[in-house]
Amino acid sequence: MAPKPELMTTTLWDFPSQQYGDESQGDKNYRGATPAYILWNLLQRYTKPKDLVVDPMAGSGTTLDVARELGRRALGYDLQPTRPDIFHCDARKLPLEDGKASFVFVDPPYSTHLEYSNDPRCIGKLHAGGPDYYIAMERVIAEIHRILKPGRFMALYVSDSFEKEKPFCPIGFELFSRLSGLFTPVDIICVTRRNRTLQRNHWHTSAIEGNYFLRGFNYLFVMRKETSIIQETRSLPHSMNIPPQKNYPAQADAKKSKPFVSDAIKSKSPSSRQNKRLHAPRRKPQ
Repeated sequence: MAPKPELMTTTLWDFPSQQYGDESQGDKNYRGATPAYILWNLLQRYTKPKDLVVDPMAGSGTTLDVARELGRRALGYDLQPTRPDIFHCDARKLPLEDGKASFVFVDPPYSTHLEYSNDPRCIGKLHAGGPDYYIAMERVIAEIHRILKPGRFMALYVSDSFEKEKPFCPIGFELFSRLSGLFTPVDIICVTRRNRTLQRNHWHTSAIEGNYFLRGFNYLFVMRKETSIIQETRSLPHSMNIPPQKNYPAQADAKKSKPFVSDAIKSKSPSSRQNKRLHAPRRKPQ
């Protein structure tokens, strides 16, 4: 049995397995399954019980299972649903009202490495070396922004892409740039990859002989939808060569909004009275 998760306190995350505890979260045999520990940490920090968690690319349903374990409501969508509680839907056109979700998590395809679906709309059929992949992801990001409540959070989990005899694709930097056009960055987390490829010695031998690196980590971008950004002046880029417009909220507006603190964080933090004692100036001895 894999150990139960704990709240991570640094931006370097490393987990022993895809699942934790006695119950299953998603399908550990699903190729590209998100580690359940990631969802547990995100939902503990950025959501509260009964909040609505949405995953527009739900895969094997890891997000749904972790959310429900923690008493959150959950909706999952995918072009290739793997179970009945995941709805057949394109992440670029979600059947949700504006500002409905309390938290959105998305783990998109990282170029064309895996075959996710026979549906021609599948973003996993678009190579990250060209503009079409990023145009598609811009639409996913815009849809996430639309359904997310102001002041709440989303997270995107992604890896860069490298294939022998093809250009390196910095997917992480490209998507972070696009996310920053609509959201305020909260943090960037590095998650160690523990997939089966990295356990094969001949892959490491090939990397040495070919003078290239295997992907050893994924990015986890945590972003916040602000409440005071002027919508009309913001637009997404339409090719990977056009930088997104960055419209961060004014400092004065940012100070007005109270930071979101989940119940899990509150329970592990000193009380306000304790904080006052901790930060109160010491009296000089008479």
